[in-house]
Amino acid sequence: MNAVTIKDVAARAGVSPKTVSRVINGEAYVRPEVRALVERVVAELDYRPNAFARSLSGSRSYLIGLFIDDPASGYAADLQHGAMMRCRDRSYHLVVEPVDLGRPDWDARVRDGVAALRLDGAIVAPPICDEPALTGLFEELGLPTVLVAPSVVPPSSGTVHMDDLGAARDMTDHLIGLGHRTIGFVQGPVHHRASARREEGFRQAMARAGIGVDESLILRGDFALRAGLELGERLLSGTAPPTAIFAANDDMALGVLITAMKRGIAVPDALSICGFDDAPSSRAAWPQLTTVRQPKAEMAAAAVDILVSPRLRTNPADPDAHPLLPYQLIFRNSTGAAT
Repeated sequence: MNAVTIKDVAARAGVSPKTVSRVINGEAYVRPEVRALVERVVAELDYRPNAFARSLSGSRSYLIGLFIDDPASGYAADLQHGAMMRCRDRSYHLVVEPVDLGRPDWDARVRDGVAALRLDGAIVAPPICDEPALTGLFEELGLPTVLVAPSVVPPSSGTVHMDDLGAARDMTDHLIGLGHRTIGFVQGPVHHRASARREEGFRQAMARAGIGVDESLILRGDFALRAGLELGERLLSGTAPPTAIFAANDDMALGVLITAMKRGIAVPDALSICGFDDAPSSRAAWPQLTTVRQPKAEMAAAAVDILVSPRLRTNPADPDAHPLLPYQLIFRNSTGAAT
């Protein structure tokens, strides 16, 4: 069976091969109805442009880099999946590039990688998206960049966000609605923007409900399971332990859950626990964890869309280059009514 060509797509759609090329490459100056028609025909014929041939025919490589500090994490896996699938839809390819800022030669390694791959754009995940040296390097190299949930938005970068504050406020409202008044909160790393926003949402919900925050029940973690184990022990061994604990991510919430089980504290009958992220482990735990579903794959897909759009790639000041994606509260069996 012969491979489908761009001429086959053009003939079926009744347009020129040049128009098909413009649609595939995300270029402007194509009427919306024509773009929709070509995209439908591309899907019907399962047309797959040859990325190597496309890169030879122009100045673009059709490669997008995902720069991340811990490629083995669940967060990274979700970002990678979302970016990879959207790259496939847009006839691009994804390259995952680990960045260890603790290495003295990290900048040289990044420079070499960008030059060797001729990347068309970069997606930078937290927390390294908040490193000025890294974002400044991409700006120096003239590489279009989209930052995932950064604390500060450089004028030369696009961004994708979710409302961490609103999500944490809504989850705290859920606990308050269940009758909880003594609620502990396990913070994430001090340098992590999302952690601060989640704590702010927690505090806003408590203040709005007229409930004072017991500062002895606010403990600093680092997003690791071990922190949840250790801090859960501290929270649950006091003379007046909380009836609910909200952790700023699922790994720490699972650590609290394990500690509660070790101490013979029934969840959710005697203690409600909730987390943030909707990691796969939140569904594997027992009881399954109430949490916030963070649209990680969708944020990565949106970042790809920004980078392949000529209008947004060259104009990061455009509001469309800074989408805010929705979150979802996932109610499972780790939260229940206060007793």
